Amino acid sequence: MREHDTCRDHGGRRMKLSRRSLLATTAAVAASTIPAAQAQAAPEGRGRPPSTGFERLAADGYALLDGQRVGIVTNPTGITRDVRHIVDVMHADRRVNLVAVFGPEHGFRGTAQAGGSEGRYDDPATGLPVYDTYLKSGRPLADVFTASGVNTVVFDIQDVGARFYTYIWTLYDCMEAAALAGKRFVVLDRPNPVTGRESLGPVLHPEFATFVGRQPISQAHGMTVAELARLFNREFLTKPVRLDTVRMTGWKRSQFYDTSGLPWVPPSPNMPTPDTALVYSGTCLFEGTNLSEGRGTTRPFELLGAAGIDGRWADAAGALGLPGVHFREAYFAPTFSKFQNTTVGGVQIHVHDRAAYDPVRTGIALLVTAKQVWSDFAWRSDNWIDKLTGSTRVRTMIDAGADTDAVVAGWQEELAAFRKVRKEYLLYN
Repeated sequence: MREHDTCRDHGGRRMKLSRRSLLATTAAVAASTIPAAQAQAAPEGRGRPPSTGFERLAADGYALLDGQRVGIVTNPTGITRDVRHIVDVMHADRRVNLVAVFGPEHGFRGTAQAGGSEGRYDDPATGLPVYDTYLKSGRPLADVFTASGVNTVVFDIQDVGARFYTYIWTLYDCMEAAALAGKRFVVLDRPNPVTGRESLGPVLHPEFATFVGRQPISQAHGMTVAELARLFNREFLTKPVRLDTVRMTGWKRSQFYDTSGLPWVPPSPNMPTPDTALVYSGTCLFEGTNLSEGRGTTRPFELLGAAGIDGRWADAAGALGLPGVHFREAYFAPTFSKFQNTTVGGVQIHVHDRAAYDPVRTGIALLVTAKQVWSDFAWRSDNWIDKLTGSTRVRTMIDAGADTDAVVAGWQEELAAFRKVRKEYLLYN
């Protein structure tokens, strides 16, 4: 079957995922295409880089946006390969009627730290009104879209492949709000920087839904934002949005970001490199503990530690023989966040074979061994770990003395169910 250059989804089958069951109903799905310049796929790390969704859109003369009043949800990652921001490019192009920008967590221009945004302002570079979407959803966010005067909302943000990275839930919330406001929605695709080979980890249980996980997908989802948009629209949105997805060409599911030839812009202040993204879906779990997850260092999520930890932790983790990774005894002093300006001990993660490396299993193993070797280990008092893992299971099993294999075995049934659904929405071979 020929793959379309652009996918349009006006609704369709909706399934509810749970730990032990998958209930489905079906409805009609329509699809359409737009013409776009083709790019040839190349061997990993060689040849022509992938063409992003924005590049495909621009190469087609923005035909998909013709006659539309356009608003765009984006941040500093919305760039061309010569690192111009797409808002600046589109604003200068008479073929696009760009009238508004919508900023997520950290803001459109990226000036805010974790848990912050830039608020409502007029962009000095373009004069465009910038609206804040952070922590807005449902009808309040739909009202923002209505007030902006747009009739098409475009989304272009680089994701990192983890369920608790909030930009995919900005995508979900904006799709839901656009449907409520009667707006059209267009997703411009970008690579999953840690590949799209497979999904890993526990699946969120619906009762633990928050902004770090709205719907039951796995902890490392193994999808691109366009693929997620298609899944969200047909599986989870009560009222599907009129959706177009502009896919990439030349991207392979086995491809890591540093082989793509595309420039990397940190999607958030504590995601400085693709190496950070590689470990993040596992070590972000340390946000749910009293250990530092490396914020305030040059290697966030690769450095982990606390006051009083010594080399026994690296020894215990290394003794497990986890594939693709080594653990080095490390000491560091975060400049902000936990243990600010205090020297702490812990580990640095060194991934030596990323094809074999399992970030979620590694994160669980580090939690298990940290609790074994450090008597002051504790979960955050708000049980944030449950929101990150999607249930109480990881916390309660580790507290009960379960080893890494037992914890990982606990989510395999729900993960298999999610993988089956995920497969229906993949756009790339």
